[in-house]
Amino acid sequence: MAVSLETQTVTPSVRPPRRAGWDWRSWPWWAVLLGAFGMWTALAVLQSPDYQATARFLLRGIPVTLQLTVTAYAIALVLGLIAGLGRVSRNVLFYNLSTLYVEFIRGVPLLVVLFYVAFVAAPPLGDAFIGAGQAWGVPALAELGRLIRSEMGRAVTGLAIGYGAYLAEVYRAGIESIPKGQMEAARSLGMTYGQAMRFVILPQAIRNILPPLGNDFIAMLKDTALASAIAVPELMYVGRQRAAGTFRYFEVYNTVALLYLAMTLLLSLLVRAIERRTAVPR
Repeated sequence: MAVSLETQTVTPSVRPPRRAGWDWRSWPWWAVLLGAFGMWTALAVLQSPDYQATARFLLRGIPVTLQLTVTAYAIALVLGLIAGLGRVSRNVLFYNLSTLYVEFIRGVPLLVVLFYVAFVAAPPLGDAFIGAGQAWGVPALAELGRLIRSEMGRAVTGLAIGYGAYLAEVYRAGIESIPKGQMEAARSLGMTYGQAMRFVILPQAIRNILPPLGNDFIAMLKDTALASAIAVPELMYVGRQRAAGTFRYFEVYNTVALLYLAMTLLLSLLVRAIERRTAVPR
């Protein structure tokens, strides 16, 4: 008995070719809107004497804003690293103190932290350093006390303490993202826990957490506006002064927004460039 086998040809599914030409859906409309806002504000500044006077007045606040951002973030990086190491430590005291700091600071608004440092913690701490420096004949301690009592010192301390808690969780996540075999291999080679963390775990973890660290740096730049509440002459405080003196709120806050936007966009480009240079090849 003959059996006939019918062969079936399977036609692979072929995606329809994309239409050649301009695809409006993939166009970065957000960049177009930002560019339009920037061009509109720039034209207004060039054509309006009020905008020009406002821009010249506000520029004096930019160096203070940048100084406040860089100094506070540098201190926050150190505080966050210490607290992050405590969050993954097996030492009961170190772990609980770090967790208390992180949970308490993250549960309180940053403005409240700033006020508490500025008006509750900084005055007696600064007086203690000044008194110790005068009693022991150490001018550096007295100068540190005066720095802590200054408006800039209070703002730097408050922002650093606030952001240190958030950076601690970033460090913790980065450390826990490294496979446990890395630590075990380092310990098997005779390294102590501290050496393994310093030379093996942390270098890999920091490369993994560079994007969130960069994002927090940009967020710190924007949150320096909170320092205007304690009379630090940064950009927002200078803008409030200008608005209160001229009642030109529209021009003042448009210019303030544009200056903050320009700084954050430049920092975003810088952070992306650093990420590309330090990215792990795949």
